[in-house]
Amino acid sequence: MPVGLRGDRLDLGYHGKPVVHDASITLAAGAVTALVGPNGSGKSTLLRALARLHRPASGSVLLADGTSALAMSARDFARRVTLLAQSRPTPSGVTVQDVVGYGRHPYRGRWRGDDPDGPRAVAWAMDVTGVGPMAGRAVDELSGGERQRVWLATCLAQDTRVLLLDEPTTYLDLRYQVEILDLVRDLAEEHGVAVGVVLHDLNQAAAVADRVVLLHGGAVLASGDPVEVFTPQRLSTAYGIPVEVFTEPDTGLVTTRPVGRHTRRPSTVFTHPSTNGSAPS
Repeated sequence: MPVGLRGDRLDLGYHGKPVVHDASITLAAGAVTALVGPNGSGKSTLLRALARLHRPASGSVLLADGTSALAMSARDFARRVTLLAQSRPTPSGVTVQDVVGYGRHPYRGRWRGDDPDGPRAVAWAMDVTGVGPMAGRAVDELSGGERQRVWLATCLAQDTRVLLLDEPTTYLDLRYQVEILDLVRDLAEEHGVAVGVVLHDLNQAAAVADRVVLLHGGAVLASGDPVEVFTPQRLSTAYGIPVEVFTEPDTGLVTTRPVGRHTRRPSTVFTHPSTNGSAPS
C-alpha cells in the first residue's frame, strides 16, 4: 500500500527524560494502523510526534512524497494531516455546522469567503459522520458520543489524507464505540485515508486494524498483522500479566483476555494458531 505518513527512528522525551526510543511506524493509505500498549508505553507521545505536536530529539516524520513534516508550514501540514485529540473544549452555544466548519481553517485567509471548496467539504464530513441532522443544534447540548462524531467531522472537513486519532472511543458507551470504529474503517476502505489510532482495547484494535504496533517501555515490541503480533507471550510481556489469545476458526478474528485471579473460563476455547492458547505463568 502507498505510504500516507511515516516516522523513522524517532526518539522522544519530556524535559530531557526519554519516553520513546528508536520507534519507526508507517501509516499506509487506505489502511488502519492501531497503536496499542500499556499506560506509559509511549503511544500518545508517538502519535503526537506524527502530528508534529511533539518535536523529536532525533529521527524524522515524512509525508507520502518524502517531504519532512518539520520543514512544512503549519498551514500546509494541516492540509495533509489532522489529529483528533483525546479531549477538546466544548464551545457553548455554537452549532454543529459551525464547529465542523472550524476544520476549514487551513484553507481560509482572513475572510471566510476565501474557501470556495469549504461548503462541499463540510457537507461531506457531516454526511459521512451522520451529524447532518444535528446541524443547527448547539454542540454543548449533545451527548458524549454525538460530540465525538462532531469532532471527527471537524477533522474530516480539514480534507486531509492522514487522520490521527488518540483514544477516540474513551468514555463512549458500546454503541458509540462501534459507530466510531465503523467510521474509521469506512474512511480507510472507501476514501483511501491513512488512519493511525491509539486504542486501549486490544479486541477493538484486532477487529478494526489492518496493522497493529505494540509498544512496551517506549519501544516497538512488534508490528504487523494482529494475528502475528497478538501472541500470549508478547502481550503478557507488554502488560505484565498473563494474557490469553484466541482465534475464531470461522473468521480468523483474534480475541484477547487478560487473566486475573478470578477470571472465569469460557466453555469453548479457540487458541492462537502459534500456541496452545495459554499465557506464560
